[in-house]
Amino acid sequence: MSDLLESFDLRQLPPDFYQDPFPFYAALREREPVKRMPDGSILLTRYRDIEFVYKNPKIFSSDKRVEFGRKYGPSPLLEHHTTSLVFNDPPLHSRVRRLIAAPLTPKAIAAIEPALTAWVDQLLTRFETHGGGDLIEDFASAIPIEVIGNLLAVPPADRAPLREWSLSILGALEPQLTPAAAQRGNAAVSEFSIYLQGLIARRRTEGRDPAGDLLTRLIEGETGGERLSETELIHNCIFLLNAGHETTTNLIGNGLVCLSNHPPQKQRLIQDPGLIKTAVEEFLRFESSNQLGNRITTQAVDIGGVAVEAGTPITLCIGAANRDPEQFAAPDQLDIGRSPNRHLAFGSGIHQCAGMGVARLEGAVAIGRFLARFPRFSVTGTPQRGGRARFRGFAKVPVRIST
Repeated sequence: MSDLLESFDLRQLPPDFYQDPFPFYAALREREPVKRMPDGSILLTRYRDIEFVYKNPKIFSSDKRVEFGRKYGPSPLLEHHTTSLVFNDPPLHSRVRRLIAAPLTPKAIAAIEPALTAWVDQLLTRFETHGGGDLIEDFASAIPIEVIGNLLAVPPADRAPLREWSLSILGALEPQLTPAAAQRGNAAVSEFSIYLQGLIARRRTEGRDPAGDLLTRLIEGETGGERLSETELIHNCIFLLNAGHETTTNLIGNGLVCLSNHPPQKQRLIQDPGLIKTAVEEFLRFESSNQLGNRITTQAVDIGGVAVEAGTPITLCIGAANRDPEQFAAPDQLDIGRSPNRHLAFGSGIHQCAGMGVARLEGAVAIGRFLARFPRFSVTGTPQRGGRARFRGFAKVPVRIST
């Protein structure tokens, strides 16, 4: 492992990393927690260093125009990823976040639950009819598409391409961008943008109530305030559909596979369903859906005793921070009752995930009801990982149920 760490490069990862990155994270955290990559960027694996970055957004910028300009060149991917909420600093970040956050209050999220529960139960009935199926394709991925589609009032008949568009756009965020991934990502942004132009044009003529329709709220902007440009509107709608999709799919899939791999914890949750909320937090910590984040330094700064110059790209290894023994007791053990559990799966500070309340609700309803309906479910064969470093989840998980 020591030789491998010497040459460790996020752009040239060994095949076994994708299956189990945690031994690599542990070794980096212990031996070189502030690791210089061959391209000059810095990889952070320690909780306290990553938390420091989150708490200092003026020193560590989220603006990716320079970094992504080099990565994507003039392209739809560049326009999308430098216009959406997540890769921007205030004031654009603040303006869009306020518009998005208003319809996602605890009261509004609670109002989502009945329709979400009904949809989950419908998916479970289909699962039961077939005696099982693929946990990702037939269950987990169908849930966030329905929820985010409803929030933006995307007609159900139009939702079929959303998952593939999302996977292609987010896939282009991997540390190593292949020509094929760039081609898929650019095509997806273009197709998604054309679709949204039509949807937005129709919504402008419908006159819906912005209190109950997120897209209308984004179109109308703040009362007496500045509105989003057409480009900002399109790309932040793409961001919403993408951000709420793959990470929540991974949360549900990872959570149920964790339970299958840890029978005592599975039995514990069956016997005490009231633990579902802390269980979801533990799945988020133990198998973080989003493993990597990025910033760039705006000034020279000391990180964990290492001098870092201005203009340095920083990669935040969330997956490593969430298993840091300085922060979590027995971090490599799954404990569905873990408390406290200050994980960083949703980030922290001004960029903390605006939709985390919705994601938590989806995870709790989906995992809780799946386990209640199929307490003796089992994973058959070997689950297939998604093959990504940034987003940790499964592409396929064959499951058999026994009611």
